[in-house]
Amino acid sequence: MEILYSVGILLVLIPACYLYTVSVVATRFPALRNKRICLLIAHPDDEAMFFAPTVLALTRQSTGNHVKILCLSSGNAAGLGETRKKELVKSGMTLGLRQEDDVFVVDDPDFPDSMTAKWDTNRISALLSSAFIPRRNTTKNVDAAPEATIDVLITFDRSGISGHPNHISLYHGARSFVASLTAGKPGWKPPVDLYTLRSVSILRKYTSCLDTVATLAAWALTTPMKNKEHPAGLVFLNGFGAGGMGTAWRAMTEAHKSQMVWFRYGWITLSRYMLINDLRLEDVHKKP
Repeated sequence: MEILYSVGILLVLIPACYLYTVSVVATRFPALRNKRICLLIAHPDDEAMFFAPTVLALTRQSTGNHVKILCLSSGNAAGLGETRKKELVKSGMTLGLRQEDDVFVVDDPDFPDSMTAKWDTNRISALLSSAFIPRRNTTKNVDAAPEATIDVLITFDRSGISGHPNHISLYHGARSFVASLTAGKPGWKPPVDLYTLRSVSILRKYTSCLDTVATLAAWALTTPMKNKEHPAGLVFLNGFGAGGMGTAWRAMTEAHKSQMVWFRYGWITLSRYMLINDLRLEDVHKKP
């Protein structure tokens, strides 16, 4: 009986503590405001399975941000590319994007949906340059300030969360792109901040909200707090209901219906990425 009583207390106490932490992080931790932001993903459903807390936080009207999603494949490995494109748009709107045109899918044989294919870093960098560097800024004028049509680029880190080679390719391509913005311009800082989503061990990956303590401890130990305009790290936590995990669930179960095989339910129930995102600002001029 005492064991059941203790379990009951924990079942109430843990969610309550987590929700209190959500409110503290939302009001006291560094945030991005009034930024033009692009989320760079490899496949339709990445935005919901991995980045939902980030997208939900950054699309809140109070932030003044304009968030767009750029997906470099249609996820056509099973021949469902056209279906998955539509699902991505629906998911993006569910997660708070302003309009359907804020989702763009590149359907190019250079970027196949594959568990074995590594995408070419230079091709990714060139694509991002064509999308986000103004034409007037393409000349090699060392005196001109580097420009871009976005302020922030967000993507996977070097481990790609799941080790997927397509995810990892985005990391290297994004770093190459941001570094190229100041190539030949010594002393200038890139006009785009690159944030990458931190990968965690498989044990932590499936501990849902219980990973909050480890996440915040690691963030506090490794993240300097000096620059509020360009935070060295960001943490986003979802609540459990609408506007949080409930909305992230809808983005998967109602938008990405073609992907909801049995094991996806395990992911959206247990994965800490449905509730917790921590990102770091990349120094693109240092070796990764």
